[in-house]
Amino acid sequence: MCGIFAYMGAKVATPILVEGLRRLEYRGYDSAGIAVKDESFTVYKKIGKVAELQSILPDNVPGNVGIAHTRWATHGVVSDENAHPHASVSGDVIIVHNGIIENSRTLRTLLEKKGISLSSETDSETIAHILDYELSRDNNPTAAMHRTVSKLHGTWGICAIFQNHDVMVCARNGSPLIIGKGDNEMFISSDPHALTTHTQRVVFMEDGDIATLTSDSISMSPLNGINKEANITVLEDEWGEAELGDFPHFMLKEIFEQPDALRHCISGRLDRVRGNGRLGGLKLSPLELSKLPHVRLLGCGTARNAAEIGQILIESLARVPAVAHISSEFRTNDPVIDPQALHFAVSQSGETADTLSAVKEIQIKGGQVHGIVNVVGSTIARQCGQGVYIHSGPEQAVASTKAFSNMVAALAMFAIQVGRSRSISKERGQKLIQGLQQIPHLIEEYLENQGPIMEAVNAVKNAKSVLFLGRGISAPVAKEGALKLMEVAYIPCLAYPAGEMKHGPIALLEEGSPVIFIAPNDHVKQKTVSAIHECRARGAKIILIHEKGDSISEEGDINIEVPNVHSDLSPILTVVPLQLIAYHTALELDCDVDRPRNLAKSVTVE
Repeated sequence: MCGIFAYMGAKVATPILVEGLRRLEYRGYDSAGIAVKDESFTVYKKIGKVAELQSILPDNVPGNVGIAHTRWATHGVVSDENAHPHASVSGDVIIVHNGIIENSRTLRTLLEKKGISLSSETDSETIAHILDYELSRDNNPTAAMHRTVSKLHGTWGICAIFQNHDVMVCARNGSPLIIGKGDNEMFISSDPHALTTHTQRVVFMEDGDIATLTSDSISMSPLNGINKEANITVLEDEWGEAELGDFPHFMLKEIFEQPDALRHCISGRLDRVRGNGRLGGLKLSPLELSKLPHVRLLGCGTARNAAEIGQILIESLARVPAVAHISSEFRTNDPVIDPQALHFAVSQSGETADTLSAVKEIQIKGGQVHGIVNVVGSTIARQCGQGVYIHSGPEQAVASTKAFSNMVAALAMFAIQVGRSRSISKERGQKLIQGLQQIPHLIEEYLENQGPIMEAVNAVKNAKSVLFLGRGISAPVAKEGALKLMEVAYIPCLAYPAGEMKHGPIALLEEGSPVIFIAPNDHVKQKTVSAIHECRARGAKIILIHEKGDSISEEGDINIEVPNVHSDLSPILTVVPLQLIAYHTALELDCDVDRPRNLAKSVTVE
């Protein structure tokens, strides 16, 4: 969600800050601002895109220290006043903050009683005033930050600079902050991707950490009072520069990157001879896998849809009970945790607050959690300490595409690995592995001949609503297709298992209503045909995604063919036309494809 970028060193700070904010734009935001320190502070902030902030900046803003922020509104409307950075009344302290301060109303009341008039509606501004007050007690920025955060309830990633001190102080609790160490310069970001053009050497702050920075030193003093060394990690090369190249938008680029992303995901993780998966990051022996009582999968949005496919694959291939949960509901429902069971936390960013909270709840109750995560070194990955990186590479568009495919591939490999330890034969395992290895080529084959995508776009772009239907393993694919169209084109969408359509959604159908069916050639195809007939009888226009040469094409008004695919792996292929329909519909409706309104790539608040 919100983004933080900061710099201190010998260079002019403003261009570095603005470029850092540009690299955080994909996270989602509604306003942006910077504060730069020279002989005094200069602050610029503006609602809208980073480009609009840049338009109000003078040509030369002196200063070698600065903090910058992109805000996604929580407390207070979208306005220049509510944009970050926020300054204390004295002007001696300026902060940026990600997260939510849950006791901000109480803090505001206390500050007002002290005669401090707040200039914004935000929860974040209270931090600047409290920090300034605490600083006046002993003139020690680090100690002042310790006392400040001890008064806060909620989540925070805080970065503060001071008029009379040549340090920057950062604090983290539940909202990511990463320090980048250069040559006599420091960078701070809420996302490692924004650091890679400056340095590969980073320090991932942990919850409770407070870091005091100069241009050449990092001092870590956690809230528990035990100072520690800054643990420097070298970022992997795949988290380097992400550019559009010849593509007009990142979403389209990432759709076309899916074959290579899948190859990276499965590379070295398949044993064709034994017909087995080889996910070493799980740190589980075949004996431990064979004794699993059940598997639970946790995710939000696209990750939840991938988890539902994983649930079906695990039960089908491994014969282990499995269930997919919405992360935000899981923790609040006070779940019963079996310490012998396996839990997966599925997240592209690895920073999803709802999923992270669920992970901690499981661990408190004695359960083990494995991460299925894209971003290396992310909070969920480190909190779990074990799991699978999906290796999609940077995903810049808010609407996830290639990460979804790789999540499903990773869960398929897990299902094969557990299945081989319990029930499925070597021969069946070999067929599944062969099918998984063919998928990247099949996606490339489809992308060369996409079928009548624009006919489908014309059918849905002006619809009051669009219904997505699938059966079996295609039901979660329908959910993902509906989510994509809703995210980027702002069209109301419903997704249902096709057999459930007649228990409510059928009431929405009228002459010309678009209904998108996902119907691979699997064991429930004939049941899907029955649902098609029920929709057609109500005047619906049928958009049918099916395998090449299948006679089911007779049932569609608009037919989009995909290559023949192993039925257990069909979601990785059938989702691609749905992604393209969403993308092109958004373009037709003149929507911001890569940065849809109100959405954020990394949802770091609950």
